[in-house]
Amino acid sequence: METQMVTYLFGVGVLAIALVAIFRATFFTVQQRTTAIVQRLGKFMRESGPGIQVKIPFIDRVVGRVNLRVQQLDVEIETKTEDNVFVRMVVAVQYYVLPEKVYDAFYKLDNASRQITSFVFDVVRAQVPKIKLDDVFEKKDDIANIVKSELAQVMEGFGYGILKALVTDIDPDAKVKESMNEINAAQRMRVAATERGEADRILKVKSAEGDAQSKALQGRGIADQRQAIVAGLRDSVDEFRKSVPGTTAKDVMNLVLMTQYFDMLKEIGASSRTNAILIPHSPGNLTTLTEQMRNAMMEADQTVRASNSALATPSMAVEESRVMYGPRRDSAPSSSGNSGRADASSPTREAHHE
Repeated sequence: METQMVTYLFGVGVLAIALVAIFRATFFTVQQRTTAIVQRLGKFMRESGPGIQVKIPFIDRVVGRVNLRVQQLDVEIETKTEDNVFVRMVVAVQYYVLPEKVYDAFYKLDNASRQITSFVFDVVRAQVPKIKLDDVFEKKDDIANIVKSELAQVMEGFGYGILKALVTDIDPDAKVKESMNEINAAQRMRVAATERGEADRILKVKSAEGDAQSKALQGRGIADQRQAIVAGLRDSVDEFRKSVPGTTAKDVMNLVLMTQYFDMLKEIGASSRTNAILIPHSPGNLTTLTEQMRNAMMEADQTVRASNSALATPSMAVEESRVMYGPRRDSAPSSSGNSGRADASSPTREAHHE
């Protein structure tokens, strides 16, 4: 009885194992973006897509699985440029299996990465020696496009498509890189010097334009001041002639000059730098005295303006005096009692400063 029980349990176990083995040999799963290759007795039978698939146990066999996702292969190449500079380049190739050509990809090509590497080597070493080192960096996209075009034509026959080719790294020799860095530094320094010079030039131009505008405005202010002085004198003459009938414009001007003469003397006396004033005078009529006062006022005005440099330059003071009092005459006709010239022998005025 016990022997029969053991035999029964053993038979059940063997059957269970057999059923599991048959189940595993009949059903299989395929992952997403993957295609399984099924052969029957060594001959290609079909391609199985994602999901649970069925095959005849012990007759059909899954011999391989093809990945349909995009893959990347980095190829490192050492070559030289047209100017005999050795560079190390890294080309990244993104490739994938064409879904409609899974059979070609599995049976025609044993090692796709090795095939792609060989073609990349061939294309890069054919193109880079035609280009100078400086142009290699600028034309790396052109090199990548040529690699992609050449690979796409060749690999399509093996069931592979080329998505993208990228030149990810260009590394010249260490000494060459050091020289290139020195050249770049020198160029940047030259550009910086040029920019600094241009900035200095612009500052000088703007400063000169500002000075010119300032002088123009200053000259316009002086002109307006002189016009105001002339207008004021004209109004004073007109008012005086209306108030005192019978007076002429010359009489009014003589009186104005006399008043300004004494005002000028007062201003010179109030100056802290002046301690003595010598006024030239020779006997004569009122006209001679007026001319002498006018000349003295002009020279006194120059003295005051020279002592107060913040107002204007001496040349501007003389110019203002000439506008206010008229041109200076070197001599004047003598009166009825004098036969000689009035100012030929008269002493000139001197001003002593501290």
